[in-house]
Amino acid sequence: MISVIFDLDGTLVDSEPNYYESGRRTLERHGVPDFTWEQHSRFIGIGTLETLEVLKDRYGLRAPVEQLLAEQNAAYLELARTRTRTFPQMRAFVERLHGRGVPMAVASGSSREAIDAVLEGTGLAALLPTAVSAEEVGRGKPAPDVFLEAARRLGAPPGDCVVVEDAAPGALAAHAAGMRCVAVPYVAGTAGDPAFAAAGLLFAGGQREFSADAAEDWLFTRLATPTPA
Repeated sequence: MISVIFDLDGTLVDSEPNYYESGRRTLERHGVPDFTWEQHSRFIGIGTLETLEVLKDRYGLRAPVEQLLAEQNAAYLELARTRTRTFPQMRAFVERLHGRGVPMAVASGSSREAIDAVLEGTGLAALLPTAVSAEEVGRGKPAPDVFLEAARRLGAPPGDCVVVEDAAPGALAAHAAGMRCVAVPYVAGTAGDPAFAAAGLLFAGGQREFSADAAEDWLFTRLATPTPA
């Protein structure tokens, strides 16, 4: 049976505006007043901890990265509970898979607390009870650890799993895990990234092109034949 593992931020939900705003507030508090969306967009698909490690070095911030992470998480959680929007076609896709009894999980670079806040705030928690944070594994994306752990919790062989991802590091992680990938680039200009070349299904136009119909047809028509042992 096919199992589907979803990235969360930028794939199921449009949380990037919240991540940007929480990061902007944190950097401003530490003397960086002009952090732009364009600068933020370069870190989409990379975990918050890894992003802050780079920014701490880049801006010469004195605060420990653990303090920066705690501050940004607090700001993000405040926004996530009330301002997170689910992509409509993604919600429809999840509801259809749930109706078919397809095993599903969320595998995200976000903190456990952030994942729970988003899933509960958007009503997705009831449909996606299995979730793995990068905090629970040894390495974040593009390493495959978070996807492999999600597969383990679902009781699914990696080769029977399909990952739905919006960012190049996640697509690389899916490939490294031996899983097929449905790629829905959050940043449309990244659709030509080599990381997406191995995707089984690519919606080059991102969420504006993604459709539950097309994704469901690909899963249950083109992937209906069991994966060879």
